This record gives sequence, C-alpha cells and structure tokens, in this order.
Amino acid sequence: MLLPAVAWAHGVHDGAAHWPHAVQVAQAAPAALPSLGDAGEMTPLQERKLGDRIAREMFRDPSFFDDPVLTQWVDGIWQPLRAAARQRGDMPPELDEAYAWRVLLGREGEINAFAVPGGYFGLYLGMIGVVDSRDELASVMAHEMAHVTQRHISRMTSRQARQAPLLLASLILGALAAGSNPQAGAALITGGQAAALQQQLNYSRDMEREADRIGHGIYQQAGFSAQGMASMFEKLQNATRLSDRGDWPWLRSHPLTAERIAEARLRAPREAGKASAEPDLAQAQIAARARVLSRPGVDKLRDWAKAPQSTGERGLPLQRRVASLYAAALAQAELRHLGQAQALAAQLPALVQSPPAAARQARLLQADLALRAKDYAQVKTLLQAHVPEGAEGRPEQLFLAQAETASGQAQQAAERLQRWVSLHADDGTAWQLLAAAWRERGQPLHALRAEGQAQLAWQDLAGAAQRFRAAQDWVRQHPQADHIEAAIVDTRLRETQQALKAQQEEEKE
Repeated sequence: MLLPAVAWAHGVHDGAAHWPHAVQVAQAAPAALPSLGDAGEMTPLQERKLGDRIAREMFRDPSFFDDPVLTQWVDGIWQPLRAAARQRGDMPPELDEAYAWRVLLGREGEINAFAVPGGYFGLYLGMIGVVDSRDELASVMAHEMAHVTQRHISRMTSRQARQAPLLLASLILGALAAGSNPQAGAALITGGQAAALQQQLNYSRDMEREADRIGHGIYQQAGFSAQGMASMFEKLQNATRLSDRGDWPWLRSHPLTAERIAEARLRAPREAGKASAEPDLAQAQIAARARVLSRPGVDKLRDWAKAPQSTGERGLPLQRRVASLYAAALAQAELRHLGQAQALAAQLPALVQSPPAAARQARLLQADLALRAKDYAQVKTLLQAHVPEGAEGRPEQLFLAQAETASGQAQQAAERLQRWVSLHADDGTAWQLLAAAWRERGQPLHALRAEGQAQLAWQDLAGAAQRFRAAQDWVRQHPQADHIEAAIVDTRLRETQQALKAQQEEEKE
C-alpha cells in the first residue's frame, strides 16, 4: 500500500476505526487523475528526503527487523522486479539513482504492505505468511513498486501547499505507530484529517487501478506467472470476507476486491484458473517462518509446536506437512526448547530433497537453530560448502560470521564481513557483526568505526556521529593507533556532521 493513500490488503474506510490502518491524505485532491507524465511539484530529491525522514523512524521501531533468511528471500523477488521495471521503462534512470529501493520487514501479523516516498517499502510478516508461491508475493511487491515508479505521492501533492510533505510524513508515521500504539497513531493521524476525504478516496481508487496495471506488467516482465495477482486478490478477499460485506463502495480508497480479481484475470485469460504443477516447498517454509516470527503469542506457538504430533498430520499434502514441521521446529526454538527444535528440524531434509531452494531453506533453519544452541561447529558443517555467490548468499555469510566470531575465529569472520560490506555498504546488520568480530580481535578502533557505519546504514546520523567521535577519542588516547583507520574515521565524521546539519536545517523549515 502506498501510505498514506493506499491500503493494499483491504478495508472499508467508513469511519475513524479504519484510519490507523489505511491513512488518507489530509488534502483537497483533484477529481481526476493527472496524466502519467504529470509528476507533480515534488522533485525526486524531495521525495527521497521525505522517505529518509520516514525511514529513520522505521529503523528505530523495533517492530521492523532484519531476519537474514526472510530478507534474502524477499530480496530475491525484489531485484528481478526492479530489473524488469528498468527494462520496461517504468523506472527512469533519475528515479533508479535517486531512490533508496529498500524493503523493510515488519513483525506485525497484519496482511499488509506499503510504499513511502523515495523508494522505501514495508512488508509485514503477515503478508509473507499467507502466500503460497513467489508469484503471489511478487504481485504484491510489483504493485507497491508501481506506486513509487508512477510517483503517486508527488502527484497527490501537486496542488498542495508547501507543508504537504510534513503533513504526509506525520500521517505515514501515524499509520506505522498505530501498529504498536493505536492511541499514539490515531493522535498523529487526527491532526491531519481534511474535509475533502471523498475526493481523495476517488483519487486513490484510480491510483490503485494504475498500480495494478503497471505492477502486472512489471512482474510478468520479471518472469512471474500472470495468475499470481488474481490468486493473491482471492486470498485477500477470503481474509476479509467476515469483516467486509462489500457495503459503501464509494467510501473505499481501493476498487472492490472482486473488481480487481476480475481485472487481473482479464489481463491473463489463458492462465486464469491454472494451478501450479508442483508445490512450492521453499515458499511453504518461508511462510511458516514468517508466521512464527510475527509474534503470534505463546499459546499459538505451543499449538504449532505440537502440530506434527497430530494423528491427521500424515494425511496432509506435502506442502502443508513441510510448513507444519518447519513452524513446529521454529516455534519450539522461540519457546526456548532448542533440543526439541533441532530434532524436528532434522526431519525436514528428507521431505525437501528437491528442489534446491527448498533443501536450502531446511538447511538454513538447521543452521539458525544450531547457532541459537551455540553449536558453532554444526553451523559450519551445514553451511561452509553451500554458500551461494553474491547477494543471494547473505544468510549463510551472516550465520557463518557469527559462528566464527563466537568460536575463536574472529579474524576469519572479520575478513568475511569486510568483503561483504565492501559490496553492500548499506547492510547495517553486517556492519554490526563486523564490529563484534573486531572487538573479539582486540581492535576497538575498527569496531567503533564499524558501529558508526551500522548507524549510517540505519539512517541514524546522530548515532553515527557519536560512534565516530568515540573513535577519535580512542585515537587521541592511543598515539600508536592505525593512522589509516583514524583518517577514515575523521572523514566519516566530517561527512556525517555535514549531513546531520543539513538534516536539522530541513526539519526546522
């Protein structure tokens, strides 16, 4: 969903109770959608700055987190979509270069996703947990990407006053706050409500249709099944059947879900109704992981942990058995029953010997549980011979680095992570693990610099400056410090202070 204009999943916006989950822009919008070429008054740089401001709050919010397995899976879908948008011409070079194009994972079990200005995207674990295939998840992500490539935020503010970006930021942050503190979220949102709600709702419906159409083209170009969008809408329709009777269609920010299903089917009539020939066992495990990590509560974890013992379990389709076993193992680990968790996870490889992606997810689960159990030798045994090249190998690289640091091989971990961050400088988790490895090696200056780089990756300029100043203080107390590393720290601090000053001036305007 493009916050604040859209809510991907569902919702009849017929009163204040719905506002925390589907925020509307407090503004008078034009009755008709601008042409595709009308980008509005905001420049890409202004959108990026607005997005950075919102992203800083998201990075501070503990409900947004980095799970290496889920993050890599999502990125494996995201990058082909981004490449497809370039190929189609939907992502002009100026947007490709100016925007962040980063996906953040939210722990909430809500079936939802959203996009904000500047190329930042949020994906809740509830959404990952309900999809049965990569195609379905790709349809959601392509839809959100289309909101940004079509610059819907900018187009919505084309007739607004200069305070619109600040208003948008407060509304978006209010929606995010509502997930963990509904009162705080509602307070932020209420301050921005406007009288022109109906016009804005109509405007948003047109944008939703445009995002469906452009998104459909992007994910088909990326090689995903054309049936994915229709099947995803059907899931969302089923999820909202009890709470959404289809009343008051003129009060919706979205076209009716049935409408969108029909339109998606018309775009791919030859594929409509076709089922996948093979169950997606890798996605089944990913969905199970997302459900368990979405903080469902102790009672639900206990239910999942006991599920494989059910007498009816063996009669389930393979995809459901794999998902149940994975969820049971991870639920036992969340309940701190690591021995039982590892015993359950050991049963998975026999069920998912192929395809390789499914076998890999079972192996990563075993490595994750071994790391939690401090069985570092087992982590290395499981992963060292199975590290994919490039960005796809991130879970293996981070799990191995943690095991190496904890088992007396911090130098090896530091070398591994240094290679990684040299290619992925915005990976805050990797920088933080690198800092731990350097500290274990007795290199506090290197560790402080890595901690500062982690804060930069998480948009915390003040925190980064504090770590770099601490590194400078350490150098003054140790004249024999590495002069090259000290020079790097000095440069990073100057750059960070300049950026922080500019940020503070922007916030005063």
